[in-house]
Amino acid sequence: MTSGIHHVTLITRRVQANVDFYVGFLGLQLVKRTGGFEDGTQLHLIYGDATGSPGSLITFLVWEDGAPGRVGNGQVSEVAFAVPTLSIGDWLTRAIEYRIPIDAPIREFDEAVLRLKDPDGVIIKLVGVNLPVSNSGTDAAPMVGRLHAVTILTEKPDETAAFVGRFGYRPAAVSGSVRRLQSDTDVVDIRDATGYVPGSPGSGTADHVAFRAADVAAVRAAENELSLIDALPTNVHDRKYFTSLYVREPGGTLLELATDGPGVAVDEPEDRLGEILFVPPHDAERAEDLRVMLPQFALPGAERLPMRDLPFVHRFHTPDDPDGSVIVLLHGTGGSEADLMPMAHRIAPRATLLGVRGRSHEEGTARWFRRLTATSFDQADIRGEVEAFKAFVEGAVTGYGLDHSQMTFLGYSNGANFAAAVLALNPGVIRRAILIRVMAVLEDIPESDLTGTEVLMLNGTHDPYDQYASVLENLLRSKGADLEARLIEADHELTPQDTAEAKSWLQSRQFPQLLVKPSSS
Repeated sequence: MTSGIHHVTLITRRVQANVDFYVGFLGLQLVKRTGGFEDGTQLHLIYGDATGSPGSLITFLVWEDGAPGRVGNGQVSEVAFAVPTLSIGDWLTRAIEYRIPIDAPIREFDEAVLRLKDPDGVIIKLVGVNLPVSNSGTDAAPMVGRLHAVTILTEKPDETAAFVGRFGYRPAAVSGSVRRLQSDTDVVDIRDATGYVPGSPGSGTADHVAFRAADVAAVRAAENELSLIDALPTNVHDRKYFTSLYVREPGGTLLELATDGPGVAVDEPEDRLGEILFVPPHDAERAEDLRVMLPQFALPGAERLPMRDLPFVHRFHTPDDPDGSVIVLLHGTGGSEADLMPMAHRIAPRATLLGVRGRSHEEGTARWFRRLTATSFDQADIRGEVEAFKAFVEGAVTGYGLDHSQMTFLGYSNGANFAAAVLALNPGVIRRAILIRVMAVLEDIPESDLTGTEVLMLNGTHDPYDQYASVLENLLRSKGADLEARLIEADHELTPQDTAEAKSWLQSRQFPQLLVKPSSS
């Protein structure tokens, strides 16, 4: 019977720091980058040995700047990699050099253990076993071996242990509140955490641990067996690189059973694993949009853009051949910093995109300022956020070396309303703006001069908020803005016509020499 851990999947909120740790520090190979199968807008990274073999894999769902979770009962709390016993001292020295949080070496189950934390606070254990010392990792540094163990927290240790036993594990040893189960290749430690807090999902936590199955027939057989005991397994899923099903053990931890094949080399040659960003087959129609939305990163040693600590969460998308222009994106209510990236990429394919996330929240959705009613807003909050955004723009220009004269600000709905408030309260911060489905939100507007500021307003004929747009239009014109207001056949939602209108307007402003002039004959 095939047994052992296939992979462990966790959640990270910092993709670049995650890559630096698992590739740069631990020496693993990035063997796959893909959009998520459940959510194509979520990046999924897979690390492992050089061939991406089952049992070496640790994977991460990227919730960029997402909320931290809480490690607790019903979760994997620790992940262990095997390393040569004689290399523990080298790893300790390396962790100190890399400033990795680390505890002093101890012994657990008669094994030397070095416990450290990754950038999200996930506990990674390096366990000394009888392996030859190797320097085949990144930059000829030490490289971890295969997965050695996971630790599961549970309030039902007997039931959890019995359930995990279905996947080829047998009792091995007990130490305090931890009972160890062993397969032919690795171990699972079941920790009795009765009275401890339940886990909650988020960055810095594990999503699931997957165990190995020989083939699809074995997964189908497990599905039938689990159904007979009312374990409620999910339907069998084709994940392209393996076929699997999910089930929760009695203590609440999500487990997966995954086939060894076809493997991560099914769509890339083994010597080039992890180089291409793939999109799941069912998302093929929006593949290009997803490739723009998914966060970018650099492998250790490659050129990268250092991220600055600025007042707003933000993310760049840099095209293959940037032309020096930048489009700053301000999402609508409930959106994110990546929502408008596909539209902006269609408007200006060579522009660098800078998506920004609003800091106000309403029932869990991101906004740019607090709303009192559908048409009235917290004026003090608007002004405070405008000042913070001014500092953000100044910091971005300085910290990233952006050319302010080449920056266009594109806002939609609440983001457009906020951009309009920035225009009125801080002239010069935004010099060129595309405002889509916009209305005035300020009540007391100071005297200001918008001469030289270029603005395109795009509102919809069927948008219920269009009736409020004329107030803003008159305001901008009265303050000297070079305003072009266009009304299109649309409601409040974005349409392809918005993209076309914005593209033609921006080209006329940035590259007027490229426009075809009518013949004078």
